Amino acid sequence: MSQYILAILTAIIIGYAVNSSVRVISGGEEGLVERLGQYKRTIKSGLNFIIPLIEKVVYVDTTRERVLDVEPQPTITKDNVALEVDAVLYWRILTLRKAYYEVQDIEAAIGNMVLTTLRSEIGQWEMKQTLSRTDIISKNLLSKLDQATANWGVKIIRVEIQSITPPKVVRESMELERAAESEKQAMITKAEGKAASIERLATALNLEPNSEEFRKFLIAQTYVEANSKLSESANSKIIFMDPKALSEAISGLMGESENNT
Repeated sequence: MSQYILAILTAIIIGYAVNSSVRVISGGEEGLVERLGQYKRTIKSGLNFIIPLIEKVVYVDTTRERVLDVEPQPTITKDNVALEVDAVLYWRILTLRKAYYEVQDIEAAIGNMVLTTLRSEIGQWEMKQTLSRTDIISKNLLSKLDQATANWGVKIIRVEIQSITPPKVVRESMELERAAESEKQAMITKAEGKAASIERLATALNLEPNSEEFRKFLIAQTYVEANSKLSESANSKIIFMDPKALSEAISGLMGESENNT
């Protein structure tokens, strides 16, 4: 009877030893093995053997690329404007041993480093520059973060600025500025179109655009158009100027202009 018990115990011990000595690591992952509390080696994906009771796998993590989505952060620009910046970081582990032993929590450490570096970088730019140079800011962040985390056994692959949000009062001011710029451009376009139209008219009349005859023609045309618009209103009193008097007034103005020049 004791022989059967001994055989069963032996089988259990052997089974436990075999089971404890085999460790399967999934694809895209690595594991850290310690022997008697000290780091011994890094095991790769696949079937791995360890010494029972002496060695153990203390940590397994992926070496694939992963994403760290940083919550929108308050920052201050060089010209003291408060901005909310939303960024995304892409990174991966290169050396699992460093990522585990050099830092307490690698992802939290990277997140804190991103926040510090982001605030520092935004503080070097004025508000308008941050809105128009997100690509440059992203590249600067990538360079600084990759350098700062090099000893952690990780690789910062890329940094993307998702959005930069100014305060409401600044956004409203920017909208007014854009509207004013749009109106200015519309006026310039209209003026250029009018100038081109006048030049074509002068060509059609076979007159020089700067000649006195053409200027008289334009004034007379403006007079006729103005009277035409006034006549369309039912409540307007229309007083027509004598064309002869108008012509004399125009000639007088032209003469004064020439004498002054």
